[in-house]
Amino acid sequence: MRPIHTLVAVAAVSLAIATPAVAAPDATATPTVEEQRLDKAAPQEILRRSGFDDVAPDFARALAGTHSAAEAERVITREGRALWKRAVDRVQGRGPAGGDLSRDDDRPLYWARLGMTRALGQWQPGFPLTDARRAALLDTLERTSRGQDSLDLPAGTNIKRMVVTGFDPFQLDADVRRSNPSGAAALALDGTTIRTDSGPARVETAVFPVRWADFADGTVERTLLPAFRSGPRRVDAFMTVSQGRVGRFDVERTNGAWRGGYPDNANVSRTETVPIPSGVPTPHPQPQWTTTTLPYERIVAANTGPVPVYDHTEVTEIPAGGSTPVVRPDGPTPGSTARAGGGGDYLSNEIAYRATLLRDAVGLKAPGGHLHTPVLQFGPGNTDPATGQVTDPDFVHNREAITAQVRSVLTVVAATTR
Repeated sequence: MRPIHTLVAVAAVSLAIATPAVAAPDATATPTVEEQRLDKAAPQEILRRSGFDDVAPDFARALAGTHSAAEAERVITREGRALWKRAVDRVQGRGPAGGDLSRDDDRPLYWARLGMTRALGQWQPGFPLTDARRAALLDTLERTSRGQDSLDLPAGTNIKRMVVTGFDPFQLDADVRRSNPSGAAALALDGTTIRTDSGPARVETAVFPVRWADFADGTVERTLLPAFRSGPRRVDAFMTVSQGRVGRFDVERTNGAWRGGYPDNANVSRTETVPIPSGVPTPHPQPQWTTTTLPYERIVAANTGPVPVYDHTEVTEIPAGGSTPVVRPDGPTPGSTARAGGGGDYLSNEIAYRATLLRDAVGLKAPGGHLHTPVLQFGPGNTDPATGQVTDPDFVHNREAITAQVRSVLTVVAATTR
């Protein structure tokens, strides 16, 4: 995703105590920056109107009934995966809608997960639990509730395997109602099959947080590496997706090894070279640039939907021997230092850089790269977050249209994949 401002002028959970040995929640535990937004009116309405307002209380009760760290791990794994499946099922029309919020909405997953992470942070077990073990349990919850541990790619030569990623909503201090069309597309596509003249393609998806620290810790590589390694379930194509510019899709040609410092969902800034975690296959020395292998010419030429799709080649670099950043419309020059890829210098550029760097490190010869979607906008009479509604017909139509066009772009990729 790209920070929108650069592109446009722009309850407390009560725990049911299962046994006397299980302590009450610690009311003094400080929620994270993201969790603190949960009590605002819009997130609570989104949860209520989707039926996901039961997720955190049910999770807290299940957690309170555990009697060991190992049992807690099992409960968290089960409940995290159940949340991901429930969100996917709701978007794809399976089971009850749970309320009148449109099924295509990605926000119930985001806010329900935060309710779970807050419950986990406030949980005081009746057995010893170190801070490191609690952090590991939180990591399990994050991975399982994002689909990161369940990329179930089939084996065989008669089906193509594709991985697509999306992101959480972001810039929520400006408007807590925001949705992320890339996350909505990931939920709509997970486990689906795309039919092409050259054969079927199975799509598996995951969603990533908008947090610098998670990326530095290797969440992208840990999720993608099993699918990128050689073997019968190796991906045949991948596409990272995020929200970008108003009124256009962009296939980002080049990705840069630079973090520009824009605050993330935790209100943390990072300005530095993209850090690669230890133990991850990676080229040495670390390259300043990576390049898409998506069939961008065919994607741009295809009739994928109503919004124009561009082959976006612009980058910002410090030329070799120079000291001042320069915008280059046609990609980087030899020996330059990255200051922004085609996708900018935020986490959308970074996920594209990490995914394509990993592709190159393991010798994956497959189409892969980044797609930026249009900015998801509310209807004309619903733009003020102070007085606006959490949804409106234009908002829903825009999100559904973006998802449909992402699917069409992916179909072009699948059709050109061997």
